[in-house]
Amino acid sequence: MAKTRKKKPTIKGRKLSARDLKKEVLNLYRQFPKKQFNPRQVIQKLKIDNNKDAVQHAIDALVKEEALLAKDDFKYQLNRDYHSSKEEKTAIGTVDLTRTGAAYIVVDGREEDIYVAAPNVNGALNGDLVKVAWWKPRGRFKAEGKVVEILERSSEQFVGILQLFSRFALVKVEGRQVLDISVALTELGQAQNGDMVVVKMKENTMANRHGNPVGEITAVLGKPGSSNMDMQAILINNGFNIAFPDEVLREAAALPGEISAEEIGRRRDFRDVLTFTIDPLTAKDFDDALSYRALENGQFEVGVHIADVSHYVQPDTALDKEAYKRSTSVYLVDRVCPMLPERLSNELCSLRPHEDKLTFSAAFVFDKDYKVVRRWFGKAIIHSDRRFTYEEAQEILDAGQGEHFDELNLLNKVARKLRERRFKKGSIDFASDEVRFRLAEDGTPLEVYIKERIDTNMLIEDFMLLANREVAEFIGRKEKARNKTVPFVYRIHDEPDPDKAMELALYASAMGFEMDVSTPQAIARSYNRLITKAATDPGLKMLAPLAIRTMAKAVYATQNIGHYGLGFSHYSHFTSPIRRYSDVLAHRILELNLPKGSLHLVNGVKLEEQCKHISSQERKATEAERESIKYKQVEFIEKHVGEEFEGVVNGIADFGVFVELKDNHCEGMISYDRMDQPYSMGEGRFSIKGLHDRRVIRMGDTLRVRVLEVDLKKRRIELELC
Repeated sequence: MAKTRKKKPTIKGRKLSARDLKKEVLNLYRQFPKKQFNPRQVIQKLKIDNNKDAVQHAIDALVKEEALLAKDDFKYQLNRDYHSSKEEKTAIGTVDLTRTGAAYIVVDGREEDIYVAAPNVNGALNGDLVKVAWWKPRGRFKAEGKVVEILERSSEQFVGILQLFSRFALVKVEGRQVLDISVALTELGQAQNGDMVVVKMKENTMANRHGNPVGEITAVLGKPGSSNMDMQAILINNGFNIAFPDEVLREAAALPGEISAEEIGRRRDFRDVLTFTIDPLTAKDFDDALSYRALENGQFEVGVHIADVSHYVQPDTALDKEAYKRSTSVYLVDRVCPMLPERLSNELCSLRPHEDKLTFSAAFVFDKDYKVVRRWFGKAIIHSDRRFTYEEAQEILDAGQGEHFDELNLLNKVARKLRERRFKKGSIDFASDEVRFRLAEDGTPLEVYIKERIDTNMLIEDFMLLANREVAEFIGRKEKARNKTVPFVYRIHDEPDPDKAMELALYASAMGFEMDVSTPQAIARSYNRLITKAATDPGLKMLAPLAIRTMAKAVYATQNIGHYGLGFSHYSHFTSPIRRYSDVLAHRILELNLPKGSLHLVNGVKLEEQCKHISSQERKATEAERESIKYKQVEFIEKHVGEEFEGVVNGIADFGVFVELKDNHCEGMISYDRMDQPYSMGEGRFSIKGLHDRRVIRMGDTLRVRVLEVDLKKRRIELELC
């Protein structure tokens, strides 16, 4: 009986344009510089639907450009001499690592990043400062390069699982970046196979011959498996120490708890003025308070009082150096990794009720139309009369009666007017859904929900925005009056990239929403209309986060360009020095420039370096916070494997469809190989179409899905269509 020939499985993938095909084919050969592939193998590796002839055409073009070399059996290999050494230059930049292991080197003052293929990364990790040799290959416009020296590690320590082999050991790190770190067998200490360990990178050491970075074990955490240990790993792997050095703790413990009469005499006294804090229920570090007092002629004064961290944390002390190194507090789902020791953050600096506290304050006099007519900045002392939670203050506003209702109501009216004027001048509503968890005592997630945004949240937010803007404008007026640049810590936000805005407009148009992207002001108005419309349109709701991603990231800098997103010409961060080092610096510079006729100029070059470091730490903290949310979402859904849910499509990628579950806001992915049929990508990646029954799945569509499996280590939720 004749054997039945097995039919080869159909490749379910993408169909690339000629330009994208050529680019991805070259990238594939770069990823495997020593391997040889024929066109059919290229198709299998890239998982694409382009035919063999199209791939051969792309390969022939690359051979003609001398990027690839033709080998035997119709196979091809990367030409590793593709560039001329005479054209090679060097630059210093920061590593932006991709999932594939390749990287882009971001160089200050250079518009385009330098691409580095995975084999040429040479052990550099995300955020590292490196020296890169680069060139422009013949026939191409974009620069490529290789890391030749690691100048400074972004993170010194990582947490991973130790794996022992006969001749070597690896620490496998998973999370923000997945990597293997080599450790010599002679440097294991007490660590055993399978232990979770802390590994410290060897300073400026390049990759070993296997391409892995090299480190040494500094601590053994024990056998993996606990949520507590995984949360610690998230902090360490993102570059944050989970404990303070002894010297820092000794300095904090030695700080006096009493406020001297001499210190009080140097400050404006607000202790007889009604003052209160409004914070989250679980807050322990109260770094801002509001005061209110009525004046004559219908005017009134609102004080924005900020914890005077700079009084306690003096420059160049161990406390100051550690605070700068951290630069920010990190808020994971179940814990806080503070910038300052608890002695300061929860005791000395925290504006707790019924205690005298030192502040750096901004007092604003408003007229009956809620316009600021006078302002004052300076060191002060306060005595908070009441600690409100956001919910308690909201209940009083909603009921129309209760403790300090009149003052709360007036402040809420002022905040609304400030908000109204801000949006009228072009401010963008950045409000987005914030995922929150209800946790058991052991940290296990019991419920996932979206934080409700209430008036009292926005009340505090608007007065903090006012203080931050006014402080920056004070420095701006001083610069103008003295015709001199005053180096300061500005919070800047650049205008959106016109190309990205246009791309978003095309996506939105395909979903029935028209955007005006003719000017930065028009883009801001379009963003706000989109966010408003998204509240009632599930499809557009998926677009709102994309709109925010098209904008530049806000950063700290000494050169002021304004804050596009807020619509402010001047903006700084002044209101959270307990958790942000940027605010500590702003306090110090502001204090030096407050006396009438003064002009104090700090070292601008050093301040700019500090701004870059703080911005970098902020990005790491944001990544750690996101990672902890994803971890807890996966931990929560782990108990629901096999169950069905309704979900909304909120992303379409080359490898699958992302779905957010309606009941619990957890996000999972349906990979294409688990779909009911092969699908082709629609224009703009906002839809896919079935190749058999022409079924179309779009962004915002509701699907019935089943939780197939979860991977807590990789923070992944795998779904399938029901």
